[in-house]
Amino acid sequence: MANRSALPEQLVAGYHRFRAGRYADDAERYRHLAEAGQRPRTLVVACSDSRSAPEAVFDAGPGELFVVRNVAALVPVFAPDATAHGVSAALEYGVLALEVEAVVVMGHGRCGGIAAVLDAAKPLSSTDFIGTWTADLRALAASMAIPRSATPEARRLALEHRSVERSIEHLRTFPWIARREAQGTLQLHGAWFDIALGELHELGSRGWRPLATA
Repeated sequence: MANRSALPEQLVAGYHRFRAGRYADDAERYRHLAEAGQRPRTLVVACSDSRSAPEAVFDAGPGELFVVRNVAALVPVFAPDATAHGVSAALEYGVLALEVEAVVVMGHGRCGGIAAVLDAAKPLSSTDFIGTWTADLRALAASMAIPRSATPEARRLALEHRSVERSIEHLRTFPWIARREAQGTLQLHGAWFDIALGELHELGSRGWRPLATA
């Protein structure tokens, strides 16, 4: 029997398309990145949701973004202890080793992690990994003054936005991030992607607003 890849067929087919198309177009760039190393200017913290890939939303090429993805695009508070911290480790590497110039926290619409926190009838695990990971998010939802008359969609959107804002607040608890922001060598940004409309909104000094399309 001929050797066949154990990978899912759709991944193998995608790899073949990548080799024939995207890699062929950027082969020289990949070779340069392999020899010179990566030097992305932006680190993006995004959700693991398959519908909101930062590389697709920002049309980024190889080597342009350092991406950290997790459930609900959360940034934990700075906690220098002996516990493993995946997001914090990625932030440390991106800021201190790669010296990125910007960190973007990108939430998105119809986020399953956000919805699960708000839906008391269908909670995620309260004792294992997801429950622990979203504990701060549940506390944040409980502290928000959302009118009882608000629709489920409005409640979800409010928490999606507030979660990004809270993650930016948590970024500033990392001393080496706060120091670089104060020095003007690192910028922190909030973004939110509408999956259905393909629209990106950014957090500004006056709240959330959609980016103008070209």
